[in-house]
Amino acid sequence: MPTIPSEGSTPPAREPSRRPAPEPHRHREVAESFGTDAERYDRARPRYPRALIDRVLAVAPGTRVLDVGCGTGIVARQFAAAGCRVLGVDVDARMTGLARQYGLAAEDAAFEAWDPAGRTFDAIVSGQAWHWVDPVTGPAKAAQALRPDGVLAVFWNAGSPPPELATSFAEVYRRLLPDSLAARQWSVPAVDTYTAMCGKVADGIREAGGYGPPEQWRFDWEHTYTRDAWLDQIPTTGGHTRLSPAELAKVLAGIGAAIDAVGGGFTMRYSTLAVAARRKDAG
Repeated sequence: MPTIPSEGSTPPAREPSRRPAPEPHRHREVAESFGTDAERYDRARPRYPRALIDRVLAVAPGTRVLDVGCGTGIVARQFAAAGCRVLGVDVDARMTGLARQYGLAAEDAAFEAWDPAGRTFDAIVSGQAWHWVDPVTGPAKAAQALRPDGVLAVFWNAGSPPPELATSFAEVYRRLLPDSLAARQWSVPAVDTYTAMCGKVADGIREAGGYGPPEQWRFDWEHTYTRDAWLDQIPTTGGHTRLSPAELAKVLAGIGAAIDAVGGGFTMRYSTLAVAARRKDAG
């Protein structure tokens, strides 16, 4: 797997005309909107490849795991199934409430304000949520809760539908929601967006200090969606959680028609992109 250049390496030149990257952690109202339909979120959101779970556990010194932005416990359950003891923390009590119904231990707090209360962990993980955490304060807080040589690993699923369907999706959003986040997300490949996000995460880890050189990992996999399964997921994503019922209904109708036009289903090519860094042993 490729590794981000370590400290002291010469970074690649950045194009001066490049627009500033968005800062989702400054828009916490979106982060706190996912619990509107926690059951749907838990049912519809994609899971993560077992290869990612195995990679984290291969480099962690033990199996005590903290899941940041745990939501309904999707990531936490995968680590628990691999034999870990997992604690979740999330800002949305509606999400953690459902996680606790699944038998998971979860605490309600924004991670930056969360109190470890002297507890330490072998791994701190975050799936599809670290962009809501301050890029420097978050790694610094994680370092406080990691045991020496513990691992911080944060990751996202970047999905790419077949090109013709991506074009149809983009047209639906340009027509119905031209200025929305949902429309912008189809303007560039998701892998490019999340690769840039991983670079910012690595920069934040370096700035926070207390870690070895961050690494980037990538795991490619596929998942086939029916029309109904994809439409079930749409309302759980950040560009849709705060749409009005009328707006959402129009989007679902347009996206559903696009999927019908390609046979009623499609295969999404996912790349799970991760950034991982080991806490330095202060000794």
